[in-house]
Amino acid sequence: MTPPPARPPAPTRTDPAGLDPAGPVVAVLGGGQLGRMLGLAGIPLGLNFRFLDPSPSATAQAIGPVRVAALEDETAARAVATGARVVTWEWEGIPAATARAAAAHAPVRPDPRALEVAQDRLVEKTTFVRLGIDVPTFAAVDDQAGLRAALDTVGLPAVLKTRRGGYDGKGQRVLRDAGDVDGAWAALGGAPLILEELVPFQRELSVLAVRGLTGETACYPLIETEHGDGVLRACRAPAPWVDEERQEAGFAIAARLLTELDYVGLLTVELFDCGDRLLANEFAPRVHNSGHWTIEGSVTSQFENHLRAILGWPLGATTGRGHSGLVNLLGALPDREQLLAIEDAHLHDYRKAPHPGRKVGHVTVIADTAEGRDRRLAAVRAVVDSTPPPSPPTRGRQQSG
Repeated sequence: MTPPPARPPAPTRTDPAGLDPAGPVVAVLGGGQLGRMLGLAGIPLGLNFRFLDPSPSATAQAIGPVRVAALEDETAARAVATGARVVTWEWEGIPAATARAAAAHAPVRPDPRALEVAQDRLVEKTTFVRLGIDVPTFAAVDDQAGLRAALDTVGLPAVLKTRRGGYDGKGQRVLRDAGDVDGAWAALGGAPLILEELVPFQRELSVLAVRGLTGETACYPLIETEHGDGVLRACRAPAPWVDEERQEAGFAIAARLLTELDYVGLLTVELFDCGDRLLANEFAPRVHNSGHWTIEGSVTSQFENHLRAILGWPLGATTGRGHSGLVNLLGALPDREQLLAIEDAHLHDYRKAPHPGRKVGHVTVIADTAEGRDRRLAAVRAVVDSTPPPSPPTRGRQQSG
């Protein structure tokens, strides 16, 4: 009796991270939900991913291997970059030195200079001014005497912020009258600060723009954003009551930054709409929470376009598919069945443990009209509002936002 043929040996994976070597590898500094969504956008394009993140439970681990190490670990960054086609990041808090270390083994896009500008609010505001971009009045604060001088320049009300660090409303205090000054200094003093005019804006907007390797650019429709306690709660795209002139003004702001930084990838600028003008608040050198609606609501998502740009591929169309809206899910996920019962609602679960104030997912809605979009947004928010908050974390346990 002839024996059956021997089973062929299992294929050998030669990539240092254990990935299928057939597709290009994108190394991502940071393994949070933005890294996860970059991976989800890139897998259909034949891309592989690996990540650097300090958490062994990083949500991007569902997409590719995670090197668990501090984001300041330059040796780990070099290891993650080795063999990659390109390196990028998913959070503007990545140390520029880490990104530059990775550049020894693969191109890093955007250029780490964008991190250096975005990570210091004084440098950021100064850059805006140099580029002719309107901003709220501001002044540097290095000590209490400097705070008094800044108050003379900026006036009240104002916002005192740390120059570095802080996000989602952290690291800042609002000064509405002279009685708020000492408490704000006690809370934030000791670190370099910046005092900014508290602008009486009508609403907040954001503009997402992408620039390719050869300088081609594209812009998404302006987005209206809604914040609470410094955290993005919801957004609508396209923003209501935006004419072509206002859209072009927003794109022009982003375009100046893209050109100045020789930027490759997607960049977001947060804006104050003051009626007769747009003021730049800050920019994020990465894909952005206010652009999550593009996954279902645009011809090409912000995540796919970022990948296309950094790989030198043609950019995709940024045209919207009707009217879109987004609601962030904070703390804990609501009932899935209730959310999915809403017409054209799309749930994104980040697979993160419940925690007060933490972004654990989002829901996107799409409709043919702005009115239909707003009705679906209201339905989502009703489900979210009925969800009980999560219990506080156990003592001694630390979780990031």
